[in-house]
Amino acid sequence: MSGTGSAGEVFAAFLKLGLTSFGGPIAHIGYFRDAFVVRRRWLDETAFAELVSLCSFLPGPSSSQVGFAIGWTRAGPLGALAAWTAFTLPSAALMTIFAFSAMVLRGAWAGGLVHGLKLVAVAVVAQAVFGMARTLTPDARRAVIALLAAGIAAFASAFAGQIVAIAAGAVFGVLLCREQTDAPAGAPTLHIPRRLGLIAGTLFVAVLAGAPLLTIATGDPALAHFDAFYRSGALVFGGGHVVLPLLQQAVVAPGWISQDSFLAGYGAAQAMPGPLFTFAAYLGAALPQPPNGMAGAALALAAIFLPGLLALIAVLPFWNQLRRYVAARAAITGANAAVVGILAAALYDPIWTSAVHGKADAFAAATGFVLLTALRTPPIVIVVLGAAFGVVHALV
Repeated sequence: MSGTGSAGEVFAAFLKLGLTSFGGPIAHIGYFRDAFVVRRRWLDETAFAELVSLCSFLPGPSSSQVGFAIGWTRAGPLGALAAWTAFTLPSAALMTIFAFSAMVLRGAWAGGLVHGLKLVAVAVVAQAVFGMARTLTPDARRAVIALLAAGIAAFASAFAGQIVAIAAGAVFGVLLCREQTDAPAGAPTLHIPRRLGLIAGTLFVAVLAGAPLLTIATGDPALAHFDAFYRSGALVFGGGHVVLPLLQQAVVAPGWISQDSFLAGYGAAQAMPGPLFTFAAYLGAALPQPPNGMAGAALALAAIFLPGLLALIAVLPFWNQLRRYVAARAAITGANAAVVGILAAALYDPIWTSAVHGKADAFAAATGFVLLTALRTPPIVIVVLGAAFGVVHALV
């Protein structure tokens, strides 16, 4: 399954997702699973869950890291670059355009549109939980691990809950799941040399430590902007909404962006497909001091995604070695079960609680789930139907 496709094939597949994947990083995992495990069979369920587990451990945007790894699995380094570019470009372009525009979406129809897309996310995540649970928690031990992970994710802080849940799953996997440790045939084989992994890890640390020092020494505004966005991407675990407080400290606290402008961009980002990290493109374009505009958007976008991709490249060569050992495979088995629990917890909060406010919403979400699971309706159809429901429901 590794390296059997082309970068063009990967780009086309991820561009479609970049245009239609609404709902944030948890929902993206559902979209990826449907596109690359269920439909195209580029990798199997267990291999996919391994990537999700690994990327959840690392700093940076987890869904983009999973997409980057899937692209590498399919078509090597060019495939990884194609996957990241195609998945990121649509929302980044839209957020940059929004930064240039003085008009902000207002009115009942705009709120209804966002609400309908949130209902789509409910259906997509429910489908992911249902499908992954059947494969990754087929026995009582793994079901208990998933339940434990769901409890940790539900009651711990958003910043640490996911990491603690997966770590606990790995520990209990070593203790309870040694019998289920056959090496999965479909495990992702990414041909990343150890030397490249070491270089990526060194760069990750060197840039994180060196960029602030260079900024102080030179006073260069471009370096200051790069440092602010790089730190935001390097210090966040879980991706998505968790990066917002860091970005606020990075650009609002020093007075680069007003609080009103920051919140306006954040509101617009909720209606965009693809990774929420493209909010950085809006901020980079809206900065009052050069580099801003198109150059600022490109700089901010590269800086916020770079540390997460470096961390992934640094870890993957050693991950493939570690998973050969029984204890490591047992830890992976437990972590895979924990991913199911984390997805289940996220399905309730924040996805269900922020989207479903009455019987009509619950019916719409359930309809989307049935269309996806029983009728195998393409996700883009669910997106269109959900958006239409939200707008109509808001206007009537």
